[in-house]
Amino acid sequence: MPARISGLILTALCTSLAVPFSAIAQTFPSKPVRMVVPYPAGGGIDIMARQFAARFSPQWAQPVVVENRPGSSTIVGTEIVAKAPADGHTLLLTTDASMSINPHLFAKLPYDPARDFAPVTMLVLLQQMLLATPSLGVSTVADLVKLAKTRPGSINYASYGSGSQPHLAGEMLKSAAGIDLVHIPYKGISLAVPAVAAGEVQLTFGGILTSMPFIKSGRVKPLAIGGTKRSPLLPDVPTFAEVGYPEVETHAWFALFVPAATPRPVVERINRDAVAIVNDPEYRQKELVDKGYDPVGNRPDEFAAFMKRDLENRGRAVKLSGARAE
Repeated sequence: MPARISGLILTALCTSLAVPFSAIAQTFPSKPVRMVVPYPAGGGIDIMARQFAARFSPQWAQPVVVENRPGSSTIVGTEIVAKAPADGHTLLLTTDASMSINPHLFAKLPYDPARDFAPVTMLVLLQQMLLATPSLGVSTVADLVKLAKTRPGSINYASYGSGSQPHLAGEMLKSAAGIDLVHIPYKGISLAVPAVAAGEVQLTFGGILTSMPFIKSGRVKPLAIGGTKRSPLLPDVPTFAEVGYPEVETHAWFALFVPAATPRPVVERINRDAVAIVNDPEYRQKELVDKGYDPVGNRPDEFAAFMKRDLENRGRAVKLSGARAE
């Protein structure tokens, strides 16, 4: 009898808990939602945030306001969301810099990616290409490696700062190919590819969208691209795996997060609606694929598993590069 009573009590408790959780999912959002972007207005991630906000608003019958909070290598905006109420009304749209790279660059952060955030979904991957100035006279990665081995320390590559994606990719390529390249950090993400086009530096890693005008005009030469498959926009450019260097990772990603204690039904609701946008055929083709993004739209648990691996891989890359927060 006691066991039966205990079972009835447990069943009743579970039922009583399920009702409020269901109600939370049905009533979310109950007020305006803010989407914090730890980058300045006008960039690719800001544009994507505004596109998603414009699509979330009618679905949720609430305003969704994009709030740009740049500063301190994305730390300012990321910390704001880490400390926000965990009710789903504050979202973070950020990149791997906040979650996979900063923990290895900074001795102390005011947030912990695993402790303070619940991953909602990765929206897109951005694979970067290795780009060369035509005057270097190389057409393939093999050409570059051969030349670099005859001229150690005389070929340089640009990045947009210590610990940035191009810096880490360049150091991984150096290690994998056994070559000596010189790192030249620039002060902005928009400066590295034009510097190669102008012949100021000889190599860099750049995204498809920002690099395409320079590629089409012949001012830079793409040698290889990250990822497991070639880009449909540049089908003749091989992947690093195809040319023998699968360990060279060049990706970045854009993703949605909420504070860690956000109720699971709310996380699931945001995930469902975000993935629906990613998978909308017109939006997916026009705003993602045609602009060089690899659409993802995964489940929270899938994204969490990816983040764990990415954090580990970026740790190895940062250690290899010797990068430290500036």
